Amino acid sequence: MTILQPGLRAFAQLDDRVLLRVVLASLAWALAGFVALAAGLSWAGHAAWRVWGPQHGVWADLAAWLAGPLGAVVAGSLLFLPVAALVASLYAERVADAVERRWYPALPPAVSAPLMASAWDALVLGLKVLGAQIAAFLLALFVPGLGLVLGWGITAWALGRGLFVALALRRMGRAEARALCRRRFWSVMAQGALMAALGVVPLLALLAPVLGTAALVHVLDAPDPR
Repeated sequence: MTILQPGLRAFAQLDDRVLLRVVLASLAWALAGFVALAAGLSWAGHAAWRVWGPQHGVWADLAAWLAGPLGAVVAGSLLFLPVAALVASLYAERVADAVERRWYPALPPAVSAPLMASAWDALVLGLKVLGAQIAAFLLALFVPGLGLVLGWGITAWALGRGLFVALALRRMGRAEARALCRRRFWSVMAQGALMAALGVVPLLALLAPVLGTAALVHVLDAPDPR
């Protein structure tokens, strides 16, 4: 399988009801998170303005409240990929089962991971991607141009590797999953790059967790070339 085929097959399966439900669930989580973040920042900004602001009045209060949604947009752009990685991990088994039913029906049933272990792995992956995002931001500040490319590469690798290992654990041990990830480095990297790229495009960003997960299932289940 070529590097591009997993992503193309993932796009081709967007008509699957299981994948569509996961996209809707991701949208619901994103909206809930944005509303909560905007409300929290608005409240904090308004409270801070009333204590330290130079003046009070209708316009000053309005500006304080508007700071919340604007801050949520900025924070959301930075936090989207870590949250997307967490959501992708939580729904990975549903997406993987749907992909394998369509493309790899001869495979034996996968072993589901315990709920707490899956939740912990999802949280760890989200934190790793957040760390990659921070590193990308710092690199872009101190090494413009090159830093942006390096930061994007770090994020792509964190996303691809984290999700690939999570999917592989359904069928093998952790050491074997990591070894397979190393053997298929460039394919894993390409799917992580797909997620990282979609994550900065409005609307398409909502598809990133599903497409990235589905593509990585193909990377996992495709036989090694002879």
